[in-house]
Amino acid sequence: MPETTTRPDVDTDVERRQFLLPPYAVILHNDPVHAMVEVVQALRRSVPGISAMKAARIMLEAHNSGQAVVIVCPLEQAEYYQQRLQTYGLTVTIRRA
Repeated sequence: MPETTTRPDVDTDVERRQFLLPPYAVILHNDPVHAMVEVVQALRRSVPGISAMKAARIMLEAHNSGQAVVIVCPLEQAEYYQQRLQTYGLTVTIRRA
């Protein structure tokens, strides 16, 4: 019988998916250089599905508290979004969620 890469105690599809592809948070840091509207535009162009309202909330949270979670996703996707946002000159990090 072939070995599997899943843990025997993982019961649901969600748990199995999180075990195989653990979630990572893409973190936007406050940016005193770019205008707020530029940050919103960069978020909307870099991360599909982010509305103008959500992008504005993310930007304001980063502005007011120093950082904000943009999206939580698997590592490879998080790295992709990080690189896209960095092309706009924004400071973006990734951490395990």
